[in-house]
Amino acid sequence: MPQPEFTCTVSVRPLPEQSRPEAGVHAFAYTVTIRNTGDVVGQLIARRWIIEDAGGTVEEVRGLGVVGQQPLLRPGQEFEYTSWTRLATPSGTMQGTYFCMTEDAHPFEAVIGEFALALASSLH
Repeated sequence: MPQPEFTCTVSVRPLPEQSRPEAGVHAFAYTVTIRNTGDVVGQLIARRWIIEDAGGTVEEVRGLGVVGQQPLLRPGQEFEYTSWTRLATPSGTMQGTYFCMTEDAHPFEAVIGEFALALASSLH
């Protein structure tokens, strides 16, 4: 039976122009590439992110789509978007789940494994 599967990769970069370290604001951009590595058409419907700063403060973000879109991906197609987040500390982590649906209304999830949000100067 054909299987749905989305594979996700992430790259991160600091946003110094959006950061105010003296005020405890550290901003990071993250670019996610979502590739349909399955055998059937799938659509990203919603997202859930868990963002944790170095002090242990956790924020959960849920919502429909990503950057205002609910991309429909045929096998082999990919969708890339960039978004951003802020932390109260110079480093932290982020991980998430995309809630997806096949053309014939079978739900599936795409997991985004934990990745680091960190300034190069804070990595010793």
